[in-house]
Amino acid sequence: MKKVILVRYGEIMLKGLNRPAFEDRLIRNIKRSLNGLGKTTVSRSQARIYIEPEQDDFDFESAVSRLVRVFGIVSVSIVWKVESDFETIKKHSAEMVRDYVAKLGGSAAAGRESGQANAGGKVSFKVESKRGNKRFPLESPEISRQLGGYLLKNVPGLKVDVNDPDFLFFVEVREYTYIYCDIIPAFGGLPVGTSGKGMLLLSGGIDSPVAGWMMAKRGMEIEAVHFHTYPYTSERAKDKVISLAKILSQYCQRIRLHIVPFTEIQLEINDKCPAEYLTIIMRRAMMRIAERIAAQNGAIALITGESLGQVASQTAEAIAVTNNAVSMPVFRPLIGMDKNEVVEIARKIDTYETSILPYEDCCTVFVAKHPKTKPKLEEAKEYESRLDLEELIGRAVRDTETLDIGD
Repeated sequence: MKKVILVRYGEIMLKGLNRPAFEDRLIRNIKRSLNGLGKTTVSRSQARIYIEPEQDDFDFESAVSRLVRVFGIVSVSIVWKVESDFETIKKHSAEMVRDYVAKLGGSAAAGRESGQANAGGKVSFKVESKRGNKRFPLESPEISRQLGGYLLKNVPGLKVDVNDPDFLFFVEVREYTYIYCDIIPAFGGLPVGTSGKGMLLLSGGIDSPVAGWMMAKRGMEIEAVHFHTYPYTSERAKDKVISLAKILSQYCQRIRLHIVPFTEIQLEINDKCPAEYLTIIMRRAMMRIAERIAAQNGAIALITGESLGQVASQTAEAIAVTNNAVSMPVFRPLIGMDKNEVVEIARKIDTYETSILPYEDCCTVFVAKHPKTKPKLEEAKEYESRLDLEELIGRAVRDTETLDIGD
């Protein structure tokens, strides 16, 4: 018997002839996520990935907490790998179920305290079997029936309930047999690195980290650009964004963060452009800078956290004027979501508490009292002509600081 981790993937199964490339990328990402936990052997068989530690003190809990953040994985289980011999399967299954029931707190106590047991003080269970090895003498229904009877007879405190059991006991008969009780859900999606690279405009707010997370879930490798307006925004605001990038890197494998000095540009816009157009012209400058940095780093699209109508710069008219500043595609995964939906995801991925720290970003500095909600492209271009934007943007790109996060 050996303890291993079983990894399941879902959408990758639909990729036809391209499936091996997706599987290979997923395995690379899995290995990267487990760096520092010790040597493992990662293998693939019959739409399953198996992670076998090469040391006895392997930290399975830490490994699982990392794996559920690897996009492409639907769920994981800590399993026992045993020989595909039915007597061996029965012996180890009884041992595992006995331990599992003990963790639930026994029979009557478990029922009273955790609701895990049925009336009469017994824990109900059901066996679910899959026979991938067609040479195995018993078919799946017979494995479930015979093994269920053996467990009922040899593990105290059990009863069978095939409709609403307190727990399921899983048996997968392949070249070896894998037995387990728990399935731990992950986020699914596609492996990061299978959908090109995008440049995320990362502020210190709630929305943009969620936007980056959502595109990474679709397999996009993420880099990020942040606009820092020192001394109008503090070093703590910059540190906050670095912290957000570190959280995202747990899902994205790694993130290269480009921190752009934006003070000079904002001051020029504030000095030479009408107040109601400040935000729009600022956003157009940001998009141009992000596009230039994206092109330098092999990104093929920009990513923003904009949601239609949420603020003045995110009306349909404002987004159209902003888009005109660049030729690169702009992905807005939050465009049709309301704030509560975004907050729910931010809480789930652990960015929310960092995002709400009270340190201003550049988008909250030099804000007009009455911004233009239906800006005109011709007017925006006219006001921009008062600026030496090419020189300002070139200087900002040259002075950009780059940090590699998650390596």
